[in-house]
Amino acid sequence: MARPGYRLALIATLLAAVVVLLGAYTRLTHAGLGCPDWPGCYGFLSVPMSEQQQGLAALRFPEAPLEVRKGWNEMIHRYFAGTLGLVILALAVQAMRRRGRPGQPLKLPLALLAVVIAQAAFGMWTVTLQLWPQVVTAHLLGGFTTLSLLFLLCLRLSGAFAPLPAVSGRLRAFAGFALLLVIGQVTLGGWVSSNYAAVACTDFPTCHGQWWPQMDFANAFDLTHHDIGPNYLGGLLYGEARTAIHVSHRIGALLVALVALLLGGMLWRQGLGRLAALLLATLALQIGLGISNVLFNLPLAVAVAHNGGGAALLLVLVLVNYRLRQPAQAPAHAEAVSISNTTGRLDLPRA
Repeated sequence: MARPGYRLALIATLLAAVVVLLGAYTRLTHAGLGCPDWPGCYGFLSVPMSEQQQGLAALRFPEAPLEVRKGWNEMIHRYFAGTLGLVILALAVQAMRRRGRPGQPLKLPLALLAVVIAQAAFGMWTVTLQLWPQVVTAHLLGGFTTLSLLFLLCLRLSGAFAPLPAVSGRLRAFAGFALLLVIGQVTLGGWVSSNYAAVACTDFPTCHGQWWPQMDFANAFDLTHHDIGPNYLGGLLYGEARTAIHVSHRIGALLVALVALLLGGMLWRQGLGRLAALLLATLALQIGLGISNVLFNLPLAVAVAHNGGGAALLLVLVLVNYRLRQPAQAPAHAEAVSISNTTGRLDLPRA
């Protein structure tokens, strides 16, 4: 039976998924600076539409000509993100009021509130620092973190899952490793996006017709190389550095695929066929979307779906780890002993 707060947590999770997809759409339509200020747009609460408002916008930001469509892409993302922040605040307030009740999480809603406040700051810096890659990547990770924590909160409040039989510590550890590996791959994906390296390779499985093309890893991953100040719209790294980022993401995808396949097999042997099938289906979808991005030159719908697929794979691994770490179901004999103890007798099994 679902606990109080579950419906609100579910709404927040769905809203967070929309915000993640809108963020991807904003990046991919090059609308991250569609509004050069924050939290408004050219000094207004929405995109300036009238002739008078657009005249004022041109005076206020002469170096950033207004593009209405990009402005709306950015502002719609902000509106949804702001709404999500209010819903998470409500979750935190509810948790404080219900603290002490059995099964009511408190630390998780408060952690979510802290994350969403940090996300607001990263959203502001994304604009004011003109798409500085470090901040853009951190902002993307913050969005995925918010979504994952909300999903975990839903799982804890749902009451929908019965405990599993005891699982091996090896399986739990391997599932945790798979989750960490996917987080690393999401980080690489954010670095690809923030440095505009998605089309650095236009063929597959090779890159520029070579298995190991000319690459510059030193500049690709030098976090001190990106100075604060320039406008990073479109990216400033040259070709060999972008190629290194892209190829690194491919290598990461290969590692994730191998580990996920092994984990799926382990889950299947444990009798968790549905979890295994869900994991492998999500993996196959994400690989297909990633390859399509390269072969079809980054179609907008496919690129947004690839971001969503990354989020889905992350959530599936959150689910897997949650299920494997639930308290183990007591064996039938142990339950019988426990019941007997409550009556003051200890019934031993008969020969």
